[in-house]
Amino acid sequence: MHILTPLLLLASTAQAHYRFSKLVLNGVPETTEWTSVRQTKNYQTNSGVTSVTSPDMRCFQNRPGTGTATVAAGDTLGFVASPAISHFGPVQFYMAKVPDSANINTWEPAGNVWFKAASIATVGSPLTSGASTWPAYQKSQVEFTIPKNVPSGKYLVRVESIALHQASSVGGAQMYLSCAQVEVTGGGNGTPGPLVAFPGAYSPNDPGLRWSYYPIATSYRAPGPAVWDGN
Repeated sequence: MHILTPLLLLASTAQAHYRFSKLVLNGVPETTEWTSVRQTKNYQTNSGVTSVTSPDMRCFQNRPGTGTATVAAGDTLGFVASPAISHFGPVQFYMAKVPDSANINTWEPAGNVWFKAASIATVGSPLTSGASTWPAYQKSQVEFTIPKNVPSGKYLVRVESIALHQASSVGGAQMYLSCAQVEVTGGGNGTPGPLVAFPGAYSPNDPGLRWSYYPIATSYRAPGPAVWDGN
C-alpha cells in the first residue's frame, strides 16, 4: 500500500489537467466545444504551457477560429473549464481588439494588443493553497463582466489559469489558456490599456509565477499589467 500510494498520486497529478473549450454567455454555456473558442493544442491532452516566452502564450492555438459570439458591453462572459480547474492559482482575462481590416478567424494577436479586463486572484488572510484563498480553484466555470466602456467591435478574449502547484522554483508554473472570438456591441468610448504582448508580458522570474509552500506565502500579486479601470 505504501509503495502504490506515490504512484497513484503521480497518476492523479498527471491527469489533473484541463482546458477551456466553451464560452459562457450570460450564464449559458455553449453546447459544443470549439465553437467560438479557437481550438487549442491541448484539445486532446489538457496539458498547459510552461514557457512564458513561447508564442503559445497568445492563444495556444491548434487551428484557426470558426465562429464568433456576440456579447454586449456590461454583460457577463465566461469560459467552461473541462473537467474543472484542478490546480490553485489566479485566473485572468485579457482582450485584444481585432483590426477592422482583419479576419477574426485568422488574425494573429502579436505585439502590444492585449489589455487585462479582469483578474480572479486571492481572497482572505492568511493565504493557503486551497479554495478558501483561490476563488477560481475547483470551478467548472469562470466569468467576468465585459467593461461597459470598451469600444464596440470584434475581439479575442483570452482566459488564463496559472497553476502554481509546482511553482516553488522558476519555470514550474503551468498556464492553461485559450482565446474566444467575440463581437462586442453597445460599447463605449474608453481607451483600454496598458497594452501588452504575449509573449512579453511575463518574465520567468515574476513573483506571480512562484509559490512558496514553506514558508507559506504571505502575499500574492498576479503577473501582468493592472486591470483596465474602464476609462
